[in-house]
Amino acid sequence: MVPIVFAVDGDRVYSAVDAKPKRTWALRRLANITVNPNVAVLVDHYADDWSTLWWARADGTARVVSPDAGDGEHAIALLTARYAQYSTDPPTGPVIVIDVQRWSGWSATPVSR
Repeated sequence: MVPIVFAVDGDRVYSAVDAKPKRTWALRRLANITVNPNVAVLVDHYADDWSTLWWARADGTARVVSPDAGDGEHAIALLTARYAQYSTDPPTGPVIVIDVQRWSGWSATPVSR
């Protein structure tokens, strides 16, 4: 498991390697995707009020693209719009694109549709 920042657009989840201190951009998560592109992203919300607990999971196939590629540029735009910190220092590293095949989740309080 690796904590990530992400953005969602339809059935795609995007994440990018940003400028936070790292020894290299040759990260294990990128190598793992090359070996096995099947991934899951899990997002949860915890609160002392257990009636507000929820989680969502996206299972899909990941690929790594350049931040200058079409999907990479789109991802950087989405991430920059979502995270204020990226407005002054947008990610310049590789981008992870996840094509989601299955969404699942749970909520302590039923979600009305």
